[in-house]
Amino acid sequence: MAGKSKIRAVIFDNNGVLALGRYSIKEMREHKTVGVHKFMAKKLGLNLDSWFDAIDTPYALSIEGKLSRANTLSTIAKNVDTNPERLVRLFGKAYKKIFKENRKLFRIAFGLKDKGYKIGLLSDQWWLSKQFLVSEKTKKFNSVVISCDVGVRKPNTKIYQVLIKKLRLKPQEILFVDDREWNLRGAKKVKIKTILFKNNKQFVRDLKKFGIEV
Repeated sequence: MAGKSKIRAVIFDNNGVLALGRYSIKEMREHKTVGVHKFMAKKLGLNLDSWFDAIDTPYALSIEGKLSRANTLSTIAKNVDTNPERLVRLFGKAYKKIFKENRKLFRIAFGLKDKGYKIGLLSDQWWLSKQFLVSEKTKKFNSVVISCDVGVRKPNTKIYQVLIKKLRLKPQEILFVDDREWNLRGAKKVKIKTILFKNNKQFVRDLKKFGIEV
């Protein structure tokens, strides 16, 4: 049971943790596949710099929920000379091509829940990545905090405070798992414990350091 450990909740990031890239860094470098933004630029007949210029401001604002879904899509669509409906379809294809659900990690997470731990999601997403990358399975999590919904993103300490409030736990009782070191810094500032995620095997090994068996 969770009482055997000081940790009472295990919280996961999404992209790179619960949703894994389908391709290795080596494959990406050897151009055996393309990332989401290269995919979008190619499909829209743009070079990558033009694509980034077109999405820069609305994309950044939408991650923090400062621009509505409708306004985000209409602004980007106008900038790249297409329509919002096509934009949604293309992003859907891109995310499906590049990412896959980390099914083993979901099984581990729900196993922890069965043992009495709270489980949750804390993730930076904009409207379309939330739609296509955040699994329906997270509806069974105890707490879900997504940047575009709460108006702040990692590593701002405010988003971790939102998580703490929702969980109704002490920061020291929460363990946050992310694949980006800079995202862990904000968690550490508010006394949340952290694991830098590399792969499932390493994650299970690091859990044991906190007295948690899967």
